[in-house]
Amino acid sequence: MDIIRRRKVVFSAGFMGLSMADSEIQETENRRCIVTGEVKDKSALLRFTMVNDGMIVPDFKKKLKGRGFFVSVSKEILLTAVRKNCFSKASKGRAHTPSGLVDMVEALLKKRGLDMLNLARKAGCLVTGFEKVKEAVSKGKAAFLVEATDAGADGHDKISGAARGLEILEIYSIEELDKALDKVNTVHAAVLKGSMAKAVYTELKRYEWFLNS
Repeated sequence: MDIIRRRKVVFSAGFMGLSMADSEIQETENRRCIVTGEVKDKSALLRFTMVNDGMIVPDFKKKLKGRGFFVSVSKEILLTAVRKNCFSKASKGRAHTPSGLVDMVEALLKKRGLDMLNLARKAGCLVTGFEKVKEAVSKGKAAFLVEATDAGADGHDKISGAARGLEILEIYSIEELDKALDKVNTVHAAVLKGSMAKAVYTELKRYEWFLNS
């Protein structure tokens, strides 16, 4: 496995309304995508582990014992990995890929993002409803916004006008947000600035990257 250790500047999420000057130097471990050969930070890769029977399983939290493989956070690239038997080639024929792996990964990433939004809600770090979102933005409390993919055009125009340049993520439907947050008609939400914002943003962006790259 390719492991490249390097020191780099990591900026603390200017995308979340935080200062890009708020940076720190930290040790990072990069890995190589078995499909493209690109060396990337682990945050831009999905980890899979080959367990005892040779089966490839998603292991995003690195909790399973076995050899790890990394694939770029991209549905298209993961489809290529399955189609071209990249896991088998990288393991010299020992690994085999379960049917439905791509759908499994998509479902896991979707759930991780929704779970993080719900944790933010429970921690008081998320508000829903257009007026509350607008208030959070106007008071400088919002880190970023979430809008349902099936929001109406009028609502979309209103939230875009109120966002004041904040990023608006559109990856979940109203039904998915309602179920995750135990609410009704969740069209707009704002994740508030604070310690949870970066973790929530990271999970949502990984799901977005997977779907759109």
